[in-house]
Amino acid sequence: MKISIFGLGYVGCVSAACLSKNGHYVIGVDVDKNKVDLINEGKPTIIEKDIEELIKESKNSILLEATVDINFAINNSDVSIICVGTPNQEDGSLNLNHVFRVASQIGQALKTKNDFHVIALRSTVPPGTNLKVAEIIEAESGKIRDEDFAMISNPEFLREGTAIHDYYNPPYTLLGSNNEKALNIMEKIYENIEAPIYKTEFAVAEIIKYVNNTYHALKITFANEIGNICKGLNIDSHEVMELFCKDTKLNISPYYFKPGFAYGGSCLPKDLRALVNLSKNFNLESPVISNIERSNELQKEIVLKNILKFGKKKIGILGLSFKAGTDDLRESPIVDVTERLIGKGYQVKIYDNNVHLSRLVGANKSYIENKLPHLSSLLTDLQDVIENSEVIIIANNDKEYKKLFTCVEKTDFFELTDMVKEIELKNKIAYDLVRIAKEVNFEGKYNGICW
Repeated sequence: MKISIFGLGYVGCVSAACLSKNGHYVIGVDVDKNKVDLINEGKPTIIEKDIEELIKESKNSILLEATVDINFAINNSDVSIICVGTPNQEDGSLNLNHVFRVASQIGQALKTKNDFHVIALRSTVPPGTNLKVAEIIEAESGKIRDEDFAMISNPEFLREGTAIHDYYNPPYTLLGSNNEKALNIMEKIYENIEAPIYKTEFAVAEIIKYVNNTYHALKITFANEIGNICKGLNIDSHEVMELFCKDTKLNISPYYFKPGFAYGGSCLPKDLRALVNLSKNFNLESPVISNIERSNELQKEIVLKNILKFGKKKIGILGLSFKAGTDDLRESPIVDVTERLIGKGYQVKIYDNNVHLSRLVGANKSYIENKLPHLSSLLTDLQDVIENSEVIIIANNDKEYKKLFTCVEKTDFFELTDMVKEIELKNKIAYDLVRIAKEVNFEGKYNGICW
């Protein structure tokens, strides 16, 4: 494949070295003539393990060259990869001037090119940037997107110091686009990389790098705060975190990584507060750990605000316990939301097949009696909730609720709920806090808390 790479900084230089090593003909493009000259002399523009040898080999095998001539690069390549810098501005946002300038230059160069051209944006950019770049290229070139050229979002996952290794051993290759022809071309470019290729939409591919790096920063900070607390207790924090990482069922796993409603139950809130208290005992500031509970409370506030925005007074709640398969109401986030709705004068009906007042005991009973002393008047059957509510809130992922919102036929819906008469659903609102299913079949208006 013939590839032009715009920007010969860290990502661009590594990409040029590795792509040419894999047998692709690569043209590096940069406004800095010094960088162009270095590549043409068979030298890298950065300091990085193993890159000097790769650049030299590729230059000697006539698979790599560099230029300041954009027209030459475009007319002698099938794919252009944009790797220019996107530094922070004063407000924290990214400066996209380099990206847009390159887009304009590519657009001008495409004016006289008749072949289909793929533009892959590898720079870290905010969602919506690929579409903006496509608009610039269309305006400058007079070409039509997805006919004469196509955009691909192709984020990189490189770490300084191990960038060459990371290039050949990524967790996966991500391609964001809706153009199958362009996706197929990019798949061929990465066919020698032993990693799965995932295809998605532009915005998902654009935001993933932010998510990855923010989580990496969070991991470092979390480990440091745990280390500081352990130091105060004369505990070996490295042994603690080594044991923490050995749990690949819950700790280092996909578990809990599902955007949705707030956490609850008897364990998470209690133990979090206890750890925060330990930190305070040593006069330590642990801002990440200390603010977890505040973030959890904000998620409840988001739910409440969204319910109020619906402008409906009759609210039905499916699931009162903090998760499906239990009657534990302690710290259940929907209990707090329900309490506030009632305080604001809303009419609330609740269905939870696992919750029976006569069976509640101990701390569980005391908690709910304090929060919702009139719970007996709110609990009802499923038909009553569905029929007499304007907004139906799905608060936990009980299989019974999943059936309700995945029925293909309306008749199935009524059979599941044992309804004796049909209920008009199209004027009702479903507000899903748990993503009850990826594909929901509901006559009314469906809303997800984070989707």
